[in-house]
Amino acid sequence: MFSRIELKRVYGLAVCLLLIAVVSYAAFGVTPPKPPARIVFQSVAGKALFDHARHAADTGYSLTCGECHHTLSKDEYDQASSCTECHDAEKGDADVPKRSDALHQQCIGCHTEYGAGPVECTRCHVMF
Repeated sequence: MFSRIELKRVYGLAVCLLLIAVVSYAAFGVTPPKPPARIVFQSVAGKALFDHARHAADTGYSLTCGECHHTLSKDEYDQASSCTECHDAEKGDADVPKRSDALHQQCIGCHTEYGAGPVECTRCHVMF
């Protein structure tokens, strides 16, 4: 068995390590990831490249998160990661269209409304 002195040393070391872990966790928090610069959407019509940085940057189109991530509340914008979290790639309905339909409606609708950006298929979809 262990003597009382040895047990006190082990408990003391465990407490010290726990304290170091707690202080380290608090002092060195994880920084949230930056939004992607570009996103490539795979489709049967070819890959479509979306320049996220240009659309979101103040020097670009200055779109807010909610203008594209339309159903998110303000506290959910930091967690927005993929359209397929809500829009399935293969199936959709009237309430939540499939991903390709949602993107076409969102992108082409905005490009048509503001007269900026491509609306022709081959301007976005590239076979490579």
